[in-house]
Amino acid sequence: MTSIPASMTAVVISSPGGPEVLTPQPRPVPTPGEGDILVKVAAAGVNRPDVMQRLGLYPPPKGVTDIPGLEIAGEVVACGAGVTRWKPGDRVTALVSGGGYAEYCVAHEGHALTIPAGLSIIQGAAVPETFFTVWHNVFERGRLKPGETLLVHGGSSGIGTTAIQLGKAFGARVIVTAGSAEKCAACRRLGADVAVNYKSEDFVAVTKSSTGGAGANVILDIVGGDYIERNYEAAAVEGRVVQIGFQGSPRTNVDFRRILLKRLWHTGSTLRSRAPADKAAIARAIEQNVWPLIAAGRVGPVMDLTFPLAEAAKAHARMESSAHIGKIVLSV
Repeated sequence: MTSIPASMTAVVISSPGGPEVLTPQPRPVPTPGEGDILVKVAAAGVNRPDVMQRLGLYPPPKGVTDIPGLEIAGEVVACGAGVTRWKPGDRVTALVSGGGYAEYCVAHEGHALTIPAGLSIIQGAAVPETFFTVWHNVFERGRLKPGETLLVHGGSSGIGTTAIQLGKAFGARVIVTAGSAEKCAACRRLGADVAVNYKSEDFVAVTKSSTGGAGANVILDIVGGDYIERNYEAAAVEGRVVQIGFQGSPRTNVDFRRILLKRLWHTGSTLRSRAPADKAAIARAIEQNVWPLIAAGRVGPVMDLTFPLAEAAKAHARMESSAHIGKIVLSV
């Protein structure tokens, strides 16, 4: 049995601000509640919501730790009351609502999964946030079907690289936008059929021309702002636009007539504040539909750089530079 210390090192946000506000400090090791597991963290994924939290724009939900970090991989060291699936010694990857930037983290037992065969523990930490997000939004909300066209904004991001692979694995045609020739090339190597450099090309025109004028059936958007109206232009009749972020702006002026004329759906979701049962249901769906693809080597996390936990500030600076392709991970 692994002995559990009373305190641990965690990286916390000393005050809202730049990457330099991420500070290692001692914190008590959390205690798993009913239905929870305590994980000795080996690695933690870095995600855009962590940056938003650091800036003071995305506070944790009520009752959730202020320690950032939404996905982890490591070893189960203790189980709360009622836990039936896991036992100490199990290696897991888990989606968490916070607390990942630390040596120990509590996870709901239903939000943890066995690290897929063929992945290292570092790679395992790069899976939950993006794969949960893409599966739920593209396939459950967007109802992407084989033979349809998926347009993904931010194709070289963690979300984008996951969406390309899953879209292709399930028989879709994939168009992406990215901000450089290098990123477009990386997206094509992953399987994207068309990659649009949004700095020099119009994604609406390219989407229409590459679909014979039909447009995209599903659009996954992390940008918002003026992309919203342009998405309506790029969408096919009966198209589904799925909003998962606003890196541009949550506000814009939109002519909504295309929603009527094309019979469009515009939906969206955020993962962190969802009910535990919702996230557990997504986990089960991923385990059934996606884990076999990872084990077979057909899809997997695209890795950018790994930083030690104490250098979380450098990891955030890397993400904010937008130079990364794929996932940034902290090694604990």
